[in-house]
Amino acid sequence: MTPRLALANISKQYPAVKANDGINLQVAPGQIHAVLGENGAGKSTLMKIIYGAVQPDEGTIHWNGQPVQVKSPHEARALGISMVYQHFSLFDTLTAAENVWLGLDKSGTLAEISERIARVSHEYGLDVDPLRPVHTLSVGERQRVEIVRALLTDPKLLILDEPTSVLTPQAVQKLFVTLRQLADKGCSILYISHKLDEIRALCHHCTVLRGGKVTGEVDPGKESNASLSRLMIGAEPPQLQHIQARLGAKVLAVERLSLAKQDPFGTTLVDIGLEVRAGEIVGIAGVSGNGQQELMAALSGEDRRAPPGSIKLFGTDIAQASPRRRRRQGLHFVPEERLGRGAVPTMSLAQNTLLTRTEAVGPGGWLRTGQVQQLAADLIERFKVKAGGPGAAAKSLSGGNLQKFIVGREISVNPKLLIVAQPTWGVDVGAAAQIRGELLKLRDAGCALLVLSEELEELFELSDRLVVLAQGRLSPSVPTSQATIEMIGEWMSGLWDKKRPAAPTGEVAHA
Repeated sequence: MTPRLALANISKQYPAVKANDGINLQVAPGQIHAVLGENGAGKSTLMKIIYGAVQPDEGTIHWNGQPVQVKSPHEARALGISMVYQHFSLFDTLTAAENVWLGLDKSGTLAEISERIARVSHEYGLDVDPLRPVHTLSVGERQRVEIVRALLTDPKLLILDEPTSVLTPQAVQKLFVTLRQLADKGCSILYISHKLDEIRALCHHCTVLRGGKVTGEVDPGKESNASLSRLMIGAEPPQLQHIQARLGAKVLAVERLSLAKQDPFGTTLVDIGLEVRAGEIVGIAGVSGNGQQELMAALSGEDRRAPPGSIKLFGTDIAQASPRRRRRQGLHFVPEERLGRGAVPTMSLAQNTLLTRTEAVGPGGWLRTGQVQQLAADLIERFKVKAGGPGAAAKSLSGGNLQKFIVGREISVNPKLLIVAQPTWGVDVGAAAQIRGELLKLRDAGCALLVLSEELEELFELSDRLVVLAQGRLSPSVPTSQATIEMIGEWMSGLWDKKRPAAPTGEVAHA
């Protein structure tokens, strides 16, 4: 059978790194083909070359047996190639439908596209409201818009870069059904994911990259997570040591926090009650768009409309305090969006440390530039960030390496309370284990941590207690040892009741 796509000797050199080095890869019609590698292995660069967003320095591309030069995404789409980026390519000020319409051939009206979006999103279980402005969507909801946009192009080759990183387990299973249906119809799929269970369950073939080179090709269904890890990073990820929590003082207390939504598509928070103590990790599960953004904004100080007394840090009312004041009192925050909120894309890593770290700012606001550079260099070394040094722009890093830098920036200041949203989004298994290990070490040192994640396995691995956020309401908390994935999955639909494990003494349990 003639391959749908064949790459021969593809190479791409950047100033600081050779992203792709003589890569050969073939994808057959109807094949779901995984591309696996650690952060910075060259996966995203290779996908961008196929999609025409980046031009290779060397090598050839054959499409259905014919040599082609894909000079732009427009030319790629004309061939039948569609791509869902890990970092979304959406215009914040436009609606979901307008964003989708821009990527199509304009043969249909905007109203017709809205109708198609509603039909396809319902068919595949990827709920998307066509009329919602993108700036009101959570990361998970934006992911759905990207996937639906790709599906509407009726692709011959679909490239998915971390498509499930912010989807719930239920949504992942629905997506897998969709992808298998597409493959059965002859669509080829290139699938990038760091979730090894997904690759083993879904993909027919797997090409492994390390350091920009192909290091192996395997049938993932015949491999174990351990063997795939060894191919990808040269070793198995370290096992986390999760010892029994030793609870200290009450650090964060949220009492009857109700907050009206600020835009028509937001979620109103209703009577939120939550406590986090020193030396414990409390995990928040939930489907995107159920109030996560609103709760994180209220806790971080981005939204200061909370009623007085509803948010306390060590007993001090911070409900209407600024983010700077909260940081001075020991509260640090890692947002779910890396580029734009966690880091400024065009600024260097050294400059990005100044977003939340002020120790290098002298009297009168003068910067100690040497100290800023050293701080960034220390973070790069400690958290094994692959970057061209402190002067590298944030946007030049792979998603996983930027995530390690941002999380490291907040961990290294030794916070008293750390709030983290999606701590390992798009991070490879080795880096994910490293980040989770650092969070556990912080907890064992007496820090209180609140972790919001849409990966239930991550929450079960990290958390001492779990709560669920659904429709702006918070479930009772349950010790992780007494919870199951099935139970939390039900609670994510708001189906909690009074038949639940008793809460430990002193724990807030009202919804």
